[in-house]
Amino acid sequence: MKFPGRRQHRHYFPVDNKNPLTNQVNPSSNATQNYIVGIDQVLVDIEAKVDQAFLDEFDLHRGMSQVISDEVTQRLYQRLKDESLINYEFAGGTIGNTMHNYSVLADDRSVLLGVMSKDIHVGDYAYRFISNTSSRVDLNYLQSVDGPIGRCFTLIDDTGERTFGINAGLINRLHPDSIDESLIAGASALVISSYLMRTQPGDTMTEAAVKAVKCANAAGVPVVLTLGTRFLIEEEPEFWRDFVHKYVNILTMNEEEALAITGIEDPLLAANKCLDWVDMVICTAGKDGLYLAGYVDEVFKRESEYPLLSGEIHEFNRYEYSRPMLLNDCKEPMRIYTHSAPYMGGPESIKNTNGAGDAALAAILHDLSANVYHKNTVANSSKHEQPALTYSSLSQMSKYANRASYEVLVQHSPRLSRGLPEREDSLDQAYWAQ
Repeated sequence: MKFPGRRQHRHYFPVDNKNPLTNQVNPSSNATQNYIVGIDQVLVDIEAKVDQAFLDEFDLHRGMSQVISDEVTQRLYQRLKDESLINYEFAGGTIGNTMHNYSVLADDRSVLLGVMSKDIHVGDYAYRFISNTSSRVDLNYLQSVDGPIGRCFTLIDDTGERTFGINAGLINRLHPDSIDESLIAGASALVISSYLMRTQPGDTMTEAAVKAVKCANAAGVPVVLTLGTRFLIEEEPEFWRDFVHKYVNILTMNEEEALAITGIEDPLLAANKCLDWVDMVICTAGKDGLYLAGYVDEVFKRESEYPLLSGEIHEFNRYEYSRPMLLNDCKEPMRIYTHSAPYMGGPESIKNTNGAGDAALAAILHDLSANVYHKNTVANSSKHEQPALTYSSLSQMSKYANRASYEVLVQHSPRLSRGLPEREDSLDQAYWAQ
C-alpha cells in the first residue's frame, strides 16, 4: 500500500528540497513526525511441538492460556531444551508484535512502553527480544527492572491445537510514574491489550495502563484495544463492555473474543453490537476473512462499486467506500461495514496463526497514522474536509489488513520481517482498485 510518509528515495546533490518559486525550503520536508505508542507485557515466545502426555505432566489444559510459576517455567524450558523440542524463539507480546509490524510497514517510529531487564546477556530472553525487534521501534522509554521479562510457551500438539503457558517474570511491574503524559498526548494512537488487566496483587501494570488511557482520552488520542483471548473476556464480560464503552475508540478481536464480549456468534452482528460502545471495530474470522465496522456522517458516505453482500445485515457493504469517523464527529451518523475474504484464498499451508491479528491491526494503524501525517503536512487538502479517522476507505483498509495477515500466516515468526511491495504480479489489480 502506498501512503504519505517516510520513503526511501534516491538523493541527488544538492538535497535541500527548496521550492523553485520561492527559493525557500519546503515546509513539508521538515514536518513533525507522528508516531504511535503501545503498552505491552514484554515477553519472548517459545514455540514447541509436544503431545498430550507432555501437557498433562506440566498440568497444562489443552487449548487454554495459563499463567505458570517460575519453578514450572524452568523445568518446562529445560525439558524442551534437553529433548530438542523447541522450534523457534521469537520476540513476542501482542502489542510488541503490533509495534514491530507497524514500524516495518510504515518504515516509521513507534514507541513501546513496558519493562526490560536491567542486566542483559547475549542469548538470554531480554537479548532475544531486543535483537528481534525493528530498530524503528523506540525502546528508550522501557522501564528497567531487576529480574526477567516474560516467557510465553506456545505448545502445539499433533492436531495443531495451541496451548499457552505464560510466566510473567516482572512484566507487570510497569509503574504509573514511567508513563510520560506528553509522549501519550503527542501520539497518533495508543494501543493496549486486555492482558494488561490480568495482574496479581503488587503488580502496577493495570494502574499504569489506565493512567495512559485516561491521558489519551483527555488529549483526543484514539485508544485501540485488542481483546487478546476469549478466556480472559469470558471471566468478566460486563467489565469489558463497560471498559470499552468508557475508554476505547477502536476495538480489535477475533470471532471467539467477539462471542465472549457480545454473546453473538455471527462476526458481523457481533461487530455491529460493538459499535454501541466504540467508534470502529476490527474482527478477524479465521478462514472467513475479516470484518470492519465503523461510522460515517451521512454527508460523507460513499457507495461501493463492488457487488453488494447480504448476511445477517442486508447489503451491509453498500457504503464500504466511506472513510470511517469518530461517532462524536458525525452530525448524522450511519453505520458502515465491509468484509474481505482471505487474500488469494488464504495460504496453501498455514505455518503459524500466532500474530496474524497483530499484523492486521498494524496495517490499520499504518493507515490511521498516514492520515495524521497527511493532515499535518497538507492541512488544507480537500481530503481533510471530512474529519475522518483514517486515510483510506473501510474497504481498502480491509484488503491491506488481510494482505499483512497473509504474510504472517506463511511464515513461522509472528512478526513481519519486511514491508509489503507496492505492486505484486500475483495480485489481481482489481483487489487494490481505488
